[in-house]
Amino acid sequence: MMKSVDYIVVGCGLASIAFCELLRNNKKSFIVFDDNSQQSSIVAAGLYNPVILKRFSEVWKAKEQLNLALPVYKRIEQDLKIKIDYKLRILRRFTSIKEQNLWFNASDKPKLEPYLSTQLVKNTNEFIDAPFGFGEVLHAGRIETEKLIHAYKTFLKENQSFVEARFEYQNLQVSPHGLIYNDINARQVVFAEGFGVKNNPYFKDIPLNGTKGEVLIIKAPQLNIDYGIKSSVFIIPLENDLYAVGATYNWTDKSNIPTEEGKQELINKLKTFLQCEFEVVQHLAGIRPTVKDRRPLVGQHAEYQNLYVLNGLGTRGVMIAPYVAQKLYQLIENNTALDFEINISRFN
Repeated sequence: MMKSVDYIVVGCGLASIAFCELLRNNKKSFIVFDDNSQQSSIVAAGLYNPVILKRFSEVWKAKEQLNLALPVYKRIEQDLKIKIDYKLRILRRFTSIKEQNLWFNASDKPKLEPYLSTQLVKNTNEFIDAPFGFGEVLHAGRIETEKLIHAYKTFLKENQSFVEARFEYQNLQVSPHGLIYNDINARQVVFAEGFGVKNNPYFKDIPLNGTKGEVLIIKAPQLNIDYGIKSSVFIIPLENDLYAVGATYNWTDKSNIPTEEGKQELINKLKTFLQCEFEVVQHLAGIRPTVKDRRPLVGQHAEYQNLYVLNGLGTRGVMIAPYVAQKLYQLIENNTALDFEINISRFN
């Protein structure tokens, strides 16, 4: 028996989940294929932070993204009966008076004023070296991405909407009238595979660079903080004295294998300001789907009109995913043109 659905979605990371939520809310039938080969969404710290803390500048379309994203995660929490959204103070550690001044200058800019506190936060933790204090980012938080993805896959399985298997491209039959994949007939296929798109014959030429990121989970009982710190690396509190520390940026290694070099880089940077004992309890790695112009890759195949791509979310997938998912859905269902800056056609 042939099964008919509106959509096949390939991949089950942040981009895919955001798109599936739109399908669910609009009563579209779909099935998701995922083989667990892509780790970037699971490894990700899951921060939503409207400010680029290296340069004290606004994240691209930060307000629009947050306004869309947070209700999506709240709805998922309600429907799946899980807790994944945690409001989190993020403190940017200053290394000089100059950085303090740059922060306060940035806080006067209209687009940044809602997100940058003008109150200098003094360091009160004896195990953190921060003589120049911190600046506090407002309206920030963390999505527990690993919990989200595992729970969402379980939810899809319970609704017979998930296949835990590799998508075999050679089995896809494409015609103007529809798509057939094994025993499934679909109107559209959306590829949301992250760096795995490099193996996709339909979209393998999109300019996705891929940047390897490594993260440590450390146990530091003395640290005792309930806020995140951004310095040469970030520290994000988890639970039970555990903290996520990251991340590295490697543009040549395209494997998900943690490296000793990455581990030592993170430890060395962490020790420049953390002054208590800690133990590394886990070491993770994944390939971020990054693009040279730091914009997502969304669009329609030039020849096969019912094949689409949703990719290139980079380092801010938690914020960007619902925004670009909505743009793609509007393109497919309402023929609403994509903004040039996210359309894959910009590289033609």
